[in-house]
Amino acid sequence: IENTEWENQTTITKFILLGFRNLPELQILLLLLFLVSYFVTVAGNILIFALVVGDQQLHTPMYFFLRNLSCLETCYTSTILPRILASLLTGDKTISFRGCMIQMYFFGSLGAAECYLLAAMSYDRYLAICKPLHYATLMNNRFCLLLAAGSWMSAFIAISIIVLLVSQLTFCGPNEIDHFFCDLTPVLKLSRTDTRLMELTAFIFASIFTLPPFLLTVISYIAIIATILRISSATGKQKAFSTCSSHLMVVTVFYGSLTIVYVLPKNDNLRDLNKMFSVFYTVLTPLLNPLIYSLRNREVKEGLRKGLSK
Repeated sequence: IENTEWENQTTITKFILLGFRNLPELQILLLLLFLVSYFVTVAGNILIFALVVGDQQLHTPMYFFLRNLSCLETCYTSTILPRILASLLTGDKTISFRGCMIQMYFFGSLGAAECYLLAAMSYDRYLAICKPLHYATLMNNRFCLLLAAGSWMSAFIAISIIVLLVSQLTFCGPNEIDHFFCDLTPVLKLSRTDTRLMELTAFIFASIFTLPPFLLTVISYIAIIATILRISSATGKQKAFSTCSSHLMVVTVFYGSLTIVYVLPKNDNLRDLNKMFSVFYTVLTPLLNPLIYSLRNREVKEGLRKGLSK
């Protein structure tokens, strides 16, 4: 009987993104905040990309990965923020079913690719600090290209499987997504079909694309810190740590916010808090990356200075 009732209902063709409905008095402030964040993020990451491409001194493995990260962050924030800005500006919170699936696909793909790119950057810093004599041989152009291409391609292929499975679920009941973008968990809550297998599949893929790169990053930095502590001179320690401090800050913000949103228990009391921490890895992390790498990186600042002088 229940299945018959579902079949008689109209399949959902659009969702409603509730967003920050509990903060009506802050809509204008949020609009300005997100607008400035989007402009600074896109401009900053494009600037870093242009600097790395144009300055021959920045044609090294570390900046090759930074160039990939800047490109990724520009696409990543463009997947989320324009839709939020349109919703805050017009009041239209609807998104089509297809648009929701597309947003979920690019958000998941770019997020998974970022995990592996950050891991590749940490491995690059490990080789540079812990095995400097073998660095040029191990981290050659071909290996860098394979790491970057593998990060992009594997993420986009894997997430396509998840989104394809989600698109086959039945959505014919409530269509209000209690989030500001089409994230997997709140979308699955709206499905009328049994989602346990889908949730298990998503958990397996999420584990593959977050746990191994996270462990590689942690192990790399344990070895890096141990090597730095063995350096006798204070100047040598400071110089070694300065080459990886920017990346370490980005990794901490990215994985810290992911852990709070996706690992901590879900309940109604933490729902709004989870939304706020979602802003960290969807909005603030892409915003902070160009600022961190430009303000704390001597080579980038020098490249920017030469670019402005030209």
